[in-house]
Amino acid sequence: MNRDILRRLPGHAMRCCGLALCLACTPAQSGTQMLTYEAQTLTVNSERRTVRVPSGYRLEWLAGMDGPRMLAFAANGDLYAGSKSGKVYRLPPPYKKPEVLVELGDYPHSVAFRPGEILIARTDGVYRAPYRAGQSKIPAEALKLLAALPAGGGHDSRTVGVGPDGRVYASLGIQRNCSDQYLGAGYPFDEQRGGVLVLRENAGKASWEPFASGLRNPVGLDWHPQTGALYATNNGPDHHGYEQPPEYFSRLDAGSFHGMPWFQFDGKQVKRDDCVASAPPRPVGEVTLPAATFPSRNAPLGMAFAPKGAMDERLEFDAAVALHGSWGTQPGGGFIGRASTRRPPKLVAVRFRDGKAVRVDDLVAGFQLPDGERWARPAGVAFGPDGALYFSSDSDANGLFRLRRMR
Repeated sequence: MNRDILRRLPGHAMRCCGLALCLACTPAQSGTQMLTYEAQTLTVNSERRTVRVPSGYRLEWLAGMDGPRMLAFAANGDLYAGSKSGKVYRLPPPYKKPEVLVELGDYPHSVAFRPGEILIARTDGVYRAPYRAGQSKIPAEALKLLAALPAGGGHDSRTVGVGPDGRVYASLGIQRNCSDQYLGAGYPFDEQRGGVLVLRENAGKASWEPFASGLRNPVGLDWHPQTGALYATNNGPDHHGYEQPPEYFSRLDAGSFHGMPWFQFDGKQVKRDDCVASAPPRPVGEVTLPAATFPSRNAPLGMAFAPKGAMDERLEFDAAVALHGSWGTQPGGGFIGRASTRRPPKLVAVRFRDGKAVRVDDLVAGFQLPDGERWARPAGVAFGPDGALYFSSDSDANGLFRLRRMR
């Protein structure tokens, strides 16, 4: 991602009520080039499927895996995938023959790298092991706990990333819709959930400190290639029906507070959520608004910024986001409605101008059939050294896709 030239810049919280959503929904004023689309047919697991892709691009089915989740490229170009199945996969180019790098319990959801070392995030902590580029196996016993994380059921995925500052970051969600959990003082270790932590390492000792709090279930993490700012996707709660609240795409600054579960942004203003009775740890005036939003019940998961030279010049420095699609149906947001009313899984692009999010556009659509059957559900996202966009599907079509520009 060319992060060696990045540096962390001081940020500020967007607190002007309604500004984030207003910008995200005004294409005429965005200054970004609009995308055009075309239909494409491809074969996935012997089934013919039709998708909508940007004009001049092709979607390819590369390989099957068992419940793959977050994706990460190593410096040598190998692709790695955590999974729901307990396997960590390695896929060397051309990414069509997955190998099981290591098989573990406790949900190895994501992978990151430091020089000479692989990091694997499991529900109970981030683990590390010595690793060299191209290594095909890791003994499970070689993995040692780097730093423990609160475990327990409910939102048990953990995403690990290494920032442009070289520090290790990890995200984790609160357990349920309105669990009284918070990354801050006064909460016991097991209740310190709902945001992003950064690792403090000193004299061989490692401990987490809060970086950004008040996020119900942040899953995808990445740093903007131009500004160095950290962004995250966030899954909103289910108890406000089908239309509320919108899902978040948020800029995270050191110390930023995003409100949940005490406050919800409804697209216009921040409102107190009475589902949790405890006093908010911070006042409503300190709630950071999302940089952009997606309609509710979309379940945004992985995200990645397009570095310079990836895709085409229209999409450089934009964020690709996997919308997994939740189970919520119309009209009330529960299970009892028709499957055809669920939000369809898709890939979208959060478009940026001058380092700020301005709009959300589709990238790849068509994963849900008219009757509501989903034949793929995007989960992890990463840009490869070839400039193409790779994404995993963790159910139905379990495996790896690639979106590449035809030249």
